[in-house]
Amino acid sequence: MNVSLGPFSFQTAHLLLVISLLIACGVGNWVGRHQKVRTGKVLLDMLLVGLVAGRIVFVATWFAQYRAAPLSIVDIRDGGFTPWAVVLAGLAFGAWRMVQTPRLRNPLAAGVLAGALAWFTSGAPLLLNLSERKPLPAVALVTPAGAPVDLAALAQGRPVVLNLWASWCPPCRAEMPVLSSAQQRRRDVLFVFVNQGEDGQTVTAYLNGNRLALENVLLDTRSAMGREVGSSALPTTLFYDAGGRLANSHLGAVSAASLESKLSGLQKKQ
Repeated sequence: MNVSLGPFSFQTAHLLLVISLLIACGVGNWVGRHQKVRTGKVLLDMLLVGLVAGRIVFVATWFAQYRAAPLSIVDIRDGGFTPWAVVLAGLAFGAWRMVQTPRLRNPLAAGVLAGALAWFTSGAPLLLNLSERKPLPAVALVTPAGAPVDLAALAQGRPVVLNLWASWCPPCRAEMPVLSSAQQRRRDVLFVFVNQGEDGQTVTAYLNGNRLALENVLLDTRSAMGREVGSSALPTTLFYDAGGRLANSHLGAVSAASLESKLSGLQKKQ
């Protein structure tokens, strides 16, 4: 799920991470109040160090995909971070700061524990892991020619990558070549492109005008799919395993590396 704040959209799990960080800062500052120790900057530094380390490990893991577009390495909007590297690097930096400044130990430890407790009790890990394992949405879809399509029947037991998009959406247009290439390369996975709110003529004109040879382009003229999966922003890409259960999701344009990492995780769930 995601939440919208004006023109911006965020995954709920990321918003809960910010709230957990604020709780960690508050508890740390409260514990260190007598010694006038403030932990906010250290906690933020821990997060930043963790994110940098997580990005470096992710890029190193999927460097073959980044090699073709080196500038995309710094485009963190693709969500490419390795979680274990984020955690280990952040904690290592925090431990180093506590060794350097002993009076930070109790306040920082209390803040980290409070933030971790807030994070785990908020339900954010469940959102990230998608433990609800929702099935393929039973939403009425049609081809640009108007023929009805049943997603489950179309899948035929294959994993499904379900992309919600619109021709007026710049990030949607940016990721289309990546998804098109993956569709041609990965015939073991069903890629479905569900247009939100546009008619067949508009969609066909856009695809032809940009020479996009996409298969399984479907129309959802009432944008019911977005409401069904809890997404109010485009593009949104959903990954379903061979059993038709939701295994992962991505909000925003996918890069070749982030798509490959999701597909790799999808294979492990089969």
